[in-house]
Parts: sequence; structure tokens; C-alpha cells
Amino acid sequence: MRTLFCAISFFLFCAVFSLKAQNSPDCRTAIPVCADAPIMGIADGGGDIDDFDPDVIRQTGCLEKGSVASANIENNTSWYVFRAGTDGQIGFDIEALPVVPGGVVTSEWDFALYGPFDQTIGDNFCADISNGSAQPIRCNYEVNDTNFTGLGTNPENGQLGAPNVTGSQNTYDEFIDVIAGEIYYLLINNFNTNFDGNAESFELTFTGNSVNANQDTALDCTLRDEFLGFDIIACEDDPDIVLSALNSPAGPNITNITWSVDTDDDGTIDTVLATGAGEIELTVTSPNSGRYFVSIETTFGEIISDDILITFFGVPVLQEVVIIDDLIVSDDPDTYNVEIVVDGDGDYEYAINDGEFQDDPIFLDVPPGINTVVINDKNGCGASEPIEFVVVGYPKFFTPNGDGIHDNWNVLGIDQLINPAIFIFDRYGKFIKQLDGTTLGGWDGTFNGTDLPSSDYWFRIDYERDQQTAIVATTVRNHFSLVR
Repeated sequence: MRTLFCAISFFLFCAVFSLKAQNSPDCRTAIPVCADAPIMGIADGGGDIDDFDPDVIRQTGCLEKGSVASANIENNTSWYVFRAGTDGQIGFDIEALPVVPGGVVTSEWDFALYGPFDQTIGDNFCADISNGSAQPIRCNYEVNDTNFTGLGTNPENGQLGAPNVTGSQNTYDEFIDVIAGEIYYLLINNFNTNFDGNAESFELTFTGNSVNANQDTALDCTLRDEFLGFDIIACEDDPDIVLSALNSPAGPNITNITWSVDTDDDGTIDTVLATGAGEIELTVTSPNSGRYFVSIETTFGEIISDDILITFFGVPVLQEVVIIDDLIVSDDPDTYNVEIVVDGDGDYEYAINDGEFQDDPIFLDVPPGINTVVINDKNGCGASEPIEFVVVGYPKFFTPNGDGIHDNWNVLGIDQLINPAIFIFDRYGKFIKQLDGTTLGGWDGTFNGTDLPSSDYWFRIDYERDQQTAIVATTVRNHFSLVR
């Protein structure tokens, strides 16, 4: 549970918060903000992880990769997240500030706004942004004529925000209409790249009718208490995740910090990881999943706490393929259905035999014989190589005409059965051929060297089946067609 214990006035708390310059260059650690005070932001350098898949996202409609093949869309980025507190209209102003007070402004701020997202559905919003599933709803990547860009009305020259269209040359876009509870991610990007160590600054101020009505409720300020951010889903080969206590409402007014972890997320703290006034950041490395906690003691006598669940996923691992219906277990031996079971609790999709991916792990009407399955992690953590599995079954017909296609008939997957014996009869019950686990070539449609005519033929298969501790003898009877 995220809690905030206060012993001073809300006004003082907001004043402390508004003076602290903030930066989180990665979407997954976006800083929660609200509209009750301006936010002082900084940016100098890219993040640890590509927030835009460089192989997929080369242009967002707001930000471009450019002509340099190795370049990234992100230049000196800062990520924020906010939640609408009331229904209404929201905008914001981003003001470029000089590196030195009174100096020349050298930064050129662009932005991209993503949303609305529904927090209750548990999606990985940053993954949706990275793979292009979520596209910007407002943006600016043009050269600004003033020190301001944003949504709404430019406070410097009164310019009204124009309707947003992909590839527009707006420096100000129109307001957004929000509904209480909606989540939005804001990327602020310094087009004038600065990697000289002198972080460039901006001031972010929220505007709009909702803010004018009540700046304390327009955006949900309780989201700011979740200063470690939303729960993070990461991949096992991702860079380290850095959690910062400086993003708390206490800002730098800290006397002691304690970090701990509940590795199984079962309500029991397993380890105190660090404690002390200087433990500002905690680095979480793969694959150390768990719920991480921070407790901050401030110079004002408060205790501020927060927690975040970090889950690392790797390439999916197949646990088993459960045969729901096949020749062995089905009352209808013409139906073959399977269920794919994965070792893990990630968000997966599945494809068999080079088909389309589906969310449902159950596949109907799977062909008998050897099949392949590919399991993909929908969080972007990779896909398995094609994995073979066998469905025991038989073809409904065969055509022994020497063309190399369906020239023989056999029970496919017969080598997976225990002590199989197959007996083939014509429609009058005359015994024609016996097959077993060693005659994998099957029946060629002849009797004593003579081709038999097109007709229906019957078979009986006797085999033993291991049902845990006992081996159960089983018999299946059915028919198939010989076609010439």
C-alpha cells in the first residue's frame, strides 16, 4: 500500500515539490505529476533503454529518427505521467529556461503526449508506446518562435493551439478533453542535443478549464505519492532499472532512506537492501523480480513511503503440450485439439505451424503428426524457436499413385504409442495388413502385391497407454478412404 504521512501544511509541501528539478529519461520510470504547482524539469542525455523500438519506430508523427541510422528518437528526454482527476479540459506550457539564470536559452523543447490509458486493465503502457501500438495524440517537433510550446494558448504571444494532425507544424496544439481516471504519458524532448554535462532546464505548467476551476483536483495529486512510478514489466536482457527517492514529494529534504524488497510479492519483506541518508537511488538488476519498498524520513519529521512491483520476463519456455482430444483420448477420433502450457506467468501469444498468433493457448483441429509451436512474449521479451510436438492421429484418405504425396497410410505419431498394433480390413471384414511401431512406412494400398481398388477400409489399433502408474490397454476402430 502506498502511503504518505504529513506533519506540515500542504502548501509548504507543494512549494518544496515545485522547486525540485526533475528528470526521468525512461518511460518505465516516468515521474507522476499533478497540476498544483509548476514542475521544474531538466534533461541531459538519453535513457538506459530505448523507449521507441529502433527497428520499428523511426517516426512517431511528432518525433523523427532522422537521417543518421544509429540515431534514436530520444534526445535529452524527460518522461512524466499524470492521471485526470476530474472530467474537463487540460493543457500545458513548456517554457525553455537558460542554463544559467539570465543567460541565453539554447534548448529547443519538443513533446509527444500519449493516452488515454486505462490503469485498471494492467497493460504495459510503455511497451505499447515502444512498439507503436500507442500513437501520440498531441505533439510538437517544429522550431519554436518563442520560449514556449505546449497545449492550449501560448502565454507569451496568445497563440491559440491548432488541431493536431500527423506531421503538423504546430508549436501549440489544442487542449485535450479528459475523463477522470485516464492516464497520460508526456515525453519532453530537447531537439538541440546537449551532452556537455550542463543539463538544460524547462518549466512545465498545467493549464485548461479543469486547472482554472481547481488546480488541486484537475489532475489526481495522489498519483504523485506513487513517486516510484507504476509497476514495471521488463525483459531479462534490459538495462538496470534505477529507482530514485528524489522523485518523492520530499525532494532533497531527506535525513534517511531505507530500501527493501519482497522477492515473492507475498507480503513479507525478505531483505533490507540499503539504508542511510545517501542512499538516494536503488539499482535493480535483471532478473531480480520483486516488490521494492522505500521509506524516506524527511527534515520535517515526516515518513514518506512507496513501493513498486518489478517483474522480469525472459524468452518463453514451453512446459508441455496437453493433448485435449486426439486418437488416444477423444471419443471422436476425427478431432485433434491441444493446449499450449508455458513455464511462466507472462503475457503470451501462440502460433502453430507458421500460422497467425492468437492469445488463446488452445488450438482446435490440429493436424495429426508432427507440428510446431512458437510462443511470443507480448511484453517484447522475445519468442521461442519453433518447438515440435506430436499429435497421434491418422489421415482420412490416401492416394497411392506414385506421385510421392499421400502414397502410404499409417497412424501418425505411432512411435509415441506403447506396443502399437494396427490391423487393416476391407469393407467386408477381410484382413488386409498388419502394422506396428516398426513399420513407419505404412500401408501402400496393396494385398499380396496387387493394387486394391478405391474404397473405404477399416482399421483397428491396439496399444497400451501409460496412465500415471498403470498401463491401460486401449482399442480404437475407425475407417479411411483409398483413392486412386
